[in-house]
Amino acid sequence: LSIGILSIQERGTETKKTKKPMKNTLIIIICLFYFSSQAQLAKNTDTASAVGPSKEGRFKWRSTIIPAAALAYGFATLGATPLRNLDEAGRHEFFLEHPHKRIRIDDYMQFAPGAVTLGLSISGVKGRNKTIDQAGIYLVSNIILNSFTQVVKNATDITRPDGTSNAFPSGHAAEAFASAEFMRREYGDRSVWYTITSYTVASSVGLFRMYNNKHWFSDVVAGAGVGILSTQAAYWLYPKIKGIFSKNGKGPVVMPYYSKGGISATLSHTF
Repeated sequence: LSIGILSIQERGTETKKTKKPMKNTLIIIICLFYFSSQAQLAKNTDTASAVGPSKEGRFKWRSTIIPAAALAYGFATLGATPLRNLDEAGRHEFFLEHPHKRIRIDDYMQFAPGAVTLGLSISGVKGRNKTIDQAGIYLVSNIILNSFTQVVKNATDITRPDGTSNAFPSGHAAEAFASAEFMRREYGDRSVWYTITSYTVASSVGLFRMYNNKHWFSDVVAGAGVGILSTQAAYWLYPKIKGIFSKNGKGPVVMPYYSKGGISATLSHTF
């Protein structure tokens, strides 16, 4: 993980000469964070766990280093530290310099990797797990990330760049990166392009959240960490939850569905 820490001038004393270097530095930091994450994720693709016997009891702690560091960075910015200046610089470059109307594509892109993953499985492209188990894992991941983000949002009550409340962490970024990690786990061993594509989409969601003046840079970084950790936790927890319902490994049937603007799920099990 590459994290840059800048010493940035206050906005009131910033001159035109400093704006361009600041913008370039911010872009470099984002690119370093993205590509270093891609390299590590691609390297770990062959070690992604599947829902199967014997291996699921072991949680791969090394895979949590990048997302845990991203989440820690987000929390580190909550205090009165120079890291907040990077958030201000990001807002300046993404919105204040060139005010624009909001683009709502990020509202839909956040679910894209997860939806494509389930779509591939349903269409017959074999992943690491059966479609029913994929659906269960994705559901558990969403329960974890939504529970965590809502609790932290209410506890911190950080003001968004546009003046509204509950900025930290970014729920859109959390969902996008949870979906990206979900695709990586299921199809990353088939081709590294599944990993690259899914994480490119997730990173784009994070950039759009800043472009739309809805989140600070630290909100997006922390949201990415939450999302990846939620999916990793879901792959560890789901077999245990499944085992509660069945000792023979067949488990319950979980079917997510969309209705009236919300995502729900039904669970059925034969006793």
